[in-house]
Parts: sequence; structure tokens; C-alpha cells
Amino acid sequence: MERMFKLKQNGTTVRTEMIAGLTTFMTMAYIIALNPNLLTNFGAEGMNLWNGVFLATCIASAVGSIAMAFFANKPFVMAPGMGLNSFFAAVVVNIAAMTGLTYLDSFQTALVIILIEGIVFVMLSIFNVREKIVNAIPLGVRLGIGPSIGLMLMNIGFGSNVSIYSETGGPFFAMRDFFGSLTASFAKTTMGSGYSAMVLAVITMFVGLFVIVALDHKKVKGAVLFGMLVASVVYWIGEAAFLHINPFANLADASFVPPFKDMVETTLFKVDFAHVTEIGWFTLITLIITFCIIDMFDTIGTLVGTASRANMLDENGNMPQMKEALLSDAVGTLAGSFTGTSTVTTFVESAAGVAAGGRTGLTALVAAVLFLLSMFLAPIAAIIPPAATSSALIYVGILMLGNLKKIEFDDISQMLPVAVMLLAMPVSGSIGHGIGLALICYTCIKLATGKAKEISLLTYILSAIFLIKFFAAL
Repeated sequence: MERMFKLKQNGTTVRTEMIAGLTTFMTMAYIIALNPNLLTNFGAEGMNLWNGVFLATCIASAVGSIAMAFFANKPFVMAPGMGLNSFFAAVVVNIAAMTGLTYLDSFQTALVIILIEGIVFVMLSIFNVREKIVNAIPLGVRLGIGPSIGLMLMNIGFGSNVSIYSETGGPFFAMRDFFGSLTASFAKTTMGSGYSAMVLAVITMFVGLFVIVALDHKKVKGAVLFGMLVASVVYWIGEAAFLHINPFANLADASFVPPFKDMVETTLFKVDFAHVTEIGWFTLITLIITFCIIDMFDTIGTLVGTASRANMLDENGNMPQMKEALLSDAVGTLAGSFTGTSTVTTFVESAAGVAAGGRTGLTALVAAVLFLLSMFLAPIAAIIPPAATSSALIYVGILMLGNLKKIEFDDISQMLPVAVMLLAMPVSGSIGHGIGLALICYTCIKLATGKAKEISLLTYILSAIFLIKFFAAL
């Protein structure tokens, strides 16, 4: 382990890395069920396809994370990217509408886009193009990526991650519908029977958060993980005592046998080139470029932001082994296309593992093993309440705000792009779009203040690409 992952050199231990890997996995385990839900319209397209995407999610996440562990030796974990999976599902629906194909045939055709994207990224990574793009992002913007991601994590933690569904018209979200209500009585009336569940979720979230803070203050290793476990216990007790729900009821009839047969029939190596031409070459190329832009900057933002939190950046704001990390991301996307899921990318929840002390690829390897085990133990992962993972997301998000002190707020060319990015990421839900807006602002400010020579050619090109993406209605 020591020779492979250089644990002492990175100031960590096997125990710390294992706790960090478990912490990261627990904060992102929701993707195991959510990804197949999104890609199959919450099971509406049949359980065979749902089972296939479920296994593809576990396998592709593991393959990408293993590549990150051994190629780059970084504590970053991968899975099908949120936002990208919703976009992929929309593309599948549009292909079905345009061509008259079944959803399954359209799904398999759309996997061609993911395969081509993965191949493009492998080539760009091998020839250092993606690394040059990272270095073309101005230092001030790079320093602002971490805090922006922090606000996005807090927004997820306080917002969509703590939600309840009610017969009165849910879903309802903690920040919008609970804390946003005029009075508690109004919230209760609006949510109906779901109000009690929301109160339990909110209490759970804050209990977990304060336990994490207290344990971290006492320098307890694995404070984030233990806080999540305490929060889970609180939620389970609350469910049983106040909501009269057995939190472990689903385990009684749960199946622990992976549905490999369904995967072979629906998604495994089912990249369908036969119907690609029916999409239209212009549409196909546009979709490939769109996926590439979103994935590239989501990945770059996550790597730079999380690495800054772990003090992995050098004095110029660059991360060592960036090429290998980006190549690992491309390998994950290829694995996703072959197994049957949307673009695999570095998950922002990796920051939770970094906060727990993860510093090497052993963290990613532990998470990868847990993803593979999830093929057999998915029902157990499913009983972890979202409110417990929210505690970790909020805490990690707060920690990531620390990089704001490194930004020169007296310099408008740094302040304005970062301010826009701080707002854009949590509101849009896209790391890539936040970076794109920041680059446009940076370029425009430099031009307006007569400092055009300070802008690199690649920064001009990137800004132009995002301008076209945002404003060109093709």
C-alpha cells in the first residue's frame, strides 16, 4: 500500500484513507438508485432496463474510480454526472420522437454519443489539450472554483437533498418550502401529512452537522462519517417513534442478487450505430460538442476545487498529475458507454472524503470497491436517509469557502468573475456553466479596462465557445 499510494509522503494512513473512501461513497450512494430512475423515467421503461442501468452505474463508477486510484493517485471518486444524466434522458426521448424508435433502441443509440465523447476525451488527455485548458483558466477564477462548489454543495444539502413527497402536491424542499414559509403553520398546511417527515429530516440534518463540527473540533478522525451515522440513527428512531414507519421494512423482501441477465439484454455493449444516421449528422455533432463542453468543465472545476481544499495545488494554482486525473475521467466515460449509462465524471461529493482526510488514490479505490459491493448490497445503501448525507454536504461546503481569502477582492477582474461564479453554480446546478460565465466576465473586464494583452489566446477561445453555447440558438 505504501509503495503504491505513497501514504507517508501524502501525510495519511490506511485507516484514514478507508474512512475517507467510505465517507465519499456514503455521500454519493444516492446515485446508485437515482441514476437508473432518471434514465428510465423512474422505471416507466421497464425493470429490465432499470436493472441494466443500475448495474452499469455501479460498474462504470468503480472502473473510473479505480483508474483515478492507479493512474493519478488522487482521492477523487467518479459516477454518472448529475445534470448530464438528465440531459442524456432528454436526448433519448427526443431521439425516440424524431425517429419513431422505442425508448430502448433510442437509449442504445444515444450511447454512441457517450462513446464518442469518451474517445475524444482520451485523445485530448493524452495530448495534454485538456490540461492546457485547465491552465488557461485565470488564477483568480481557479481560486474561486472551490468556494463556488462549496456554495453548490450547501445548496444541495439545504435544498433538494432534503425533500419530502406529499399527497398535497409535493415534492417539498427544506430551504424553499420549510424555511421559506411565512410561518410554521403555513408550512404545515402546505405540506399536509409530509410536514412531520420534513421536520424530522431538518432535525436530522442539523444534528448530523453539529455532531460533525463537534467531532472535528476534537480532531476525531472520520468526523464526517460518524456524524452521518449519528444522523442516520436519529432519523431511523424518529421514523419508528413519530412517523410509525419501519425504516428497515424494505430489507425484508429485498433481493441481493445482481440482475446481470437484464444488463446483458439491455445495456452491456449495446452501443447501437445502426440508427445513428437517423438523428442527423448536424444534430449528432452538436450533441457531442455539448456533452463534451459540460463534462469537461464540470470535471475541471471539481478537480481544481477539491484539490484546492486538500492543498494539492502548487503556487501557480495547478494540480500535479492533472493529465492522469483527466485521463481517468475519460476512462470512466468509456466504461459508461460500454456498460450502459450516461457520462461518468468526477463527483463533487469527493470533497467529503477529502475533508475526512483522504489524500491518495486509496480513497478512490475503497469507494470503487464499495460501488462493486453495492451490486449485492444496494438495499442497505438505500436506507441511509438523504438528510444524513446533507449534513456532510453542508459541512464540506462550508469548509470549501475558505479559499475566498486567497482572492484579491480589490481587483475587479478577479472579484466580478468570482462573484458571478459564486451565484451561478448553485443556481444553475452546473459547475461548467459557472466557470463559463466567469471566463466571459474576466475576458470582457480585461478588454474594457484596456488590458487585452493579459488574456491568453486559449482564454479568448474558451470565452468565445461559451458565448456561442449560451447565445447561439441553432
